[in-house]
Amino acid sequence: MSEVLLSTEGGESLESIVARLERLSFLPYHLRIAMILGVGTFFDAFDSLAIAVALTVIVTTFKINFVTAGLLISGGYLGQFIGALAFGWAGERYGRKPAFVAALAVFGLFSLLAAYASNFQNLLAMRIVQGLGLGAEVPLAGALFNEFVRGATRGKVIIVYESAFVWGLFASPLIGLALFSGLGPEHGWRAVFLVGAIPLLVALVAWKYLPESPRWLASKGRLREATAIVEEMEAQARERGAELAPMPAVPPVPVRQTRFGEMFSPEYWKRTVLIWTHWFTAYFAVYGYSVWLPLLYVRLGGLPPSRALALTIVPGLVQLILSYVVSFTIDDVGRKPWFIGGYAGAFVGTIVGFVAVAVYHNHTWPVLFAAGLLMAAGCSISAIGVYLYTPELYPTRMRAWATSTGSAANRIASVIAPAVVGAMLTTALGIGGVFIVFGLVILIGLIVMAVLGIETRHRLLEELAP
Repeated sequence: MSEVLLSTEGGESLESIVARLERLSFLPYHLRIAMILGVGTFFDAFDSLAIAVALTVIVTTFKINFVTAGLLISGGYLGQFIGALAFGWAGERYGRKPAFVAALAVFGLFSLLAAYASNFQNLLAMRIVQGLGLGAEVPLAGALFNEFVRGATRGKVIIVYESAFVWGLFASPLIGLALFSGLGPEHGWRAVFLVGAIPLLVALVAWKYLPESPRWLASKGRLREATAIVEEMEAQARERGAELAPMPAVPPVPVRQTRFGEMFSPEYWKRTVLIWTHWFTAYFAVYGYSVWLPLLYVRLGGLPPSRALALTIVPGLVQLILSYVVSFTIDDVGRKPWFIGGYAGAFVGTIVGFVAVAVYHNHTWPVLFAAGLLMAAGCSISAIGVYLYTPELYPTRMRAWATSTGSAANRIASVIAPAVVGAMLTTALGIGGVFIVFGLVILIGLIVMAVLGIETRHRLLEELAP
């Protein structure tokens, strides 16, 4: 593969841009970026559960059956899969900022249109197109923000930022219930989609106030633009009385042409196997079990629907607390130990569930709750941390693409997992078979992480992936 060293422009180089970024502690400049990106991340998670909340009324409004309702869910995920790949490519070709803004605008606009859908066919079309932006927003945001944050505190800063995703999961059923209570079911489900249109306004703010990644600019030879951004950040640091530390040593960074097949080159194919497995296994459990859990509480656990829905809030709260515990320790403990520990905890949850159901024939709601809580808590560590970990393992020339393809694996898992659970529930194994499936998937994630996982804490992005 051909490579060249980037020539300097006005005394600057890609290496000096990186060195200047790495000596900057967290600034209001970083906070502004995190807030803009975080709104999009929040609504990505919000929409993941909003469709589940709205679907209870949509099936009545448009008089559709459960098979057709499943098509509505799958259509959205199909759009997300395509969008992750398409916008990931655009993020490398045209920049992180324009790709992120475009994804956010598509997401918000078609959520707005979905609120006024007059029939099922219109709603399905809106959901598919909305998914194009929805599937791209979070991986692009993850790649962009990783390129701004210094290696010494990258784990803490990124995971705190990614907690916006957990907040979205936690808030979605609460907002949905509030809208249904205040507006009634018919207007309530449409209002849920109207709330999901807020990213359209955020896209306008992002276009004006979100900076492009200096690392990406420098890698494209646009050193003056990269320098201007870094100088603005340094000026803000000085205004706050901070003394800039000496610039750290940065290894030479050869500039290579973006080749999307490079993810499968001898240098990176093991990382790609690791990352795709990480995304798939973590979200297989997160989406597969959480979608079915309220119904399992009712059908198997004997709870009334109101109590079943209330119980689903508890795992969200636990995941939220855990995200902050992880964020403030992951730079000290490391990425790999946390991920392995999370997988191990989730695997214990599947064992607890299987033994209770298959051996003791106990499928009461406390058993389902305990097993589900362990699975949700354990897998949430990987589900949140993967947005930090993936951008660390690939160079700037393909960081957005790699993160987006990983996110596409997440979307595949989100389509397959609920269907697998539904199929297993109809077999003789029943819920016991569900725990077997999840146990195997989580065990695969654990083994692959243990064998192929790379520790990335306190290291420069350019050191990890030249």
